[in-house]
Amino acid sequence: MAKSDLILLHAPSNYDFRERAIMYGPISDVIPSTPIFEMYPIGLVSIGAHLERNGIRTRIINIANRMLKDPRFNVEQFIKKLSASAFGIDLHWLPHAHGSLELAKIVKTLHPSTPVIMGGLSASYFYKELITYEQVDFVVRGDSTEAPMLQLMQRIKSGETFDDIPNLSWKDDTGGSHHNPLTSVPTSLDEMPMDYAYPVKSVLRHRDLAGITPFGDWMRYPITCAVTCRGCNYDCLTCGGSRYAYSNSFGREKTAYRSPQLLVNDIVSIQRYLNGPVFVIGDIRQSGGDYADRFLWSLKAAKVKAPIVLELFAPATSDFFEKINAAIPNYNIQWSPDSTDEEVRRAFGKGYSNYEIENTIQAALENGCKRFDLFYMIGLPKQSYSSVIQNATYLRHLLREFGQQRKLLPFISPLAPFVDPGSKAFENPESCGYRLCYHTLEEHRQALKNPSWKYMLNYDTEWMSKDEIVMSTYEAGIAFNQLKMEYGLIAPKIASGVEARARGAMALMKQIDRIVAEHGLDSDKMMSLKQDADILSSSSICQKKEMNWPAASFMRNAPRILWAFATGSELKYGA
Repeated sequence: MAKSDLILLHAPSNYDFRERAIMYGPISDVIPSTPIFEMYPIGLVSIGAHLERNGIRTRIINIANRMLKDPRFNVEQFIKKLSASAFGIDLHWLPHAHGSLELAKIVKTLHPSTPVIMGGLSASYFYKELITYEQVDFVVRGDSTEAPMLQLMQRIKSGETFDDIPNLSWKDDTGGSHHNPLTSVPTSLDEMPMDYAYPVKSVLRHRDLAGITPFGDWMRYPITCAVTCRGCNYDCLTCGGSRYAYSNSFGREKTAYRSPQLLVNDIVSIQRYLNGPVFVIGDIRQSGGDYADRFLWSLKAAKVKAPIVLELFAPATSDFFEKINAAIPNYNIQWSPDSTDEEVRRAFGKGYSNYEIENTIQAALENGCKRFDLFYMIGLPKQSYSSVIQNATYLRHLLREFGQQRKLLPFISPLAPFVDPGSKAFENPESCGYRLCYHTLEEHRQALKNPSWKYMLNYDTEWMSKDEIVMSTYEAGIAFNQLKMEYGLIAPKIASGVEARARGAMALMKQIDRIVAEHGLDSDKMMSLKQDADILSSSSICQKKEMNWPAASFMRNAPRILWAFATGSELKYGA
């Protein structure tokens, strides 16, 4: 096993998911990963690539995925055999509050003299509390920690002091906490290495494909992403990646962009290894029309043929889609209007109308869009139970107008399990119509041990209780499922399976409630429900595969990967 200076570990959301009966519900139905959130953040790749370029041997190990794929995988035995100068564990998404800290505890128990470093948006928000945990030695704060991580690793290896490393929280020899200023906030992402050969090289070096696999089903569906920016120009009320959150919690006053040319280089680099869809994270219009035009012109010149998935954060015109169609032969669109109720949408921070949405859909479909995904959410301000159900009524109108092409796919999911830390709704819940029941990191860590996603929710609203959020989610899911079957978007057999799981989940949630009422949250009686909970915690409001665009499996891409290495891995368009 090759020696590493830094080993980056990704934990499951709840470390005990294999032993506990937990009804996670549909919290991951519309994302690639399972409810244990085994998909690690893309930041681990950029950190690893940056450190490797500067002489720090770095390895990523997806512990969550290994636990998921092999019920007999012994984490303690595996960790004990590892050797490194430091271990890094991400706490990017708050649903990892339990798993990340448990994994850190295991690492510290087995390697007591090896530093444990934590980072990510949630780690950055709760840094003062996080550094007080015995198993945590360092917290690297901010949304761009490549440079501070390099400095920290160099100091760990040399034995020098840490008091001038930006963005760093650290403990001295007495256990006292220190918090250095958050001053490393790059204004551009052009220096950020996105070396898509790095994960492949890591597999060859460590002979560990399972360890670096991004999420459970990635081998069959190898979707990748390209990052346009860090930060955001928009202020969605519950989003921990909003402009408000970045400014108040992560020191970012202005969105930092990757130049259009480098973004295209990233996509071309990905395509050398994988012939699958590339999801471009962030609306390419955020930095203005010139940025979008330069990106599309460069992409056209690069002759990328694989599916490209673009995000919209706001309505778009026919002119925009004409440019996309001319540049990308196979493109898809994702957009999250969140509600069909315009009042709810405005309260959430999105001021556009349904008329503008319809015009955008029409413009896209008239200009070569292969698929247009719409995402709606439950748990929003001013959103009542009836408002949730009425989403389906409006969507029937949309599908009647656009459904004949079978390219418009609607999805709905709950805002779960947490309102994001750092968001406006988390910081000022009452003024936003939210009531929070968990505030600290420890409270959220404990909540993730609860027997169902209803008891994990860290909020309810003025308009809906937790029970209403849960039950309206399943009812809306059934209604969306029925609509998609009626308009030929999914097969009757798939629709039947989704409805059966949704109704089974509703019954199981009520059964859990009865056990809690009679025996409490930690009752051993929950274990009798584990098999059902595991089955009904996936594809209960939509079939997860509905999300997938056409993609060759990883194994079918193997010849492409070998060819890329044989001919050189650094080829970039326009270099």
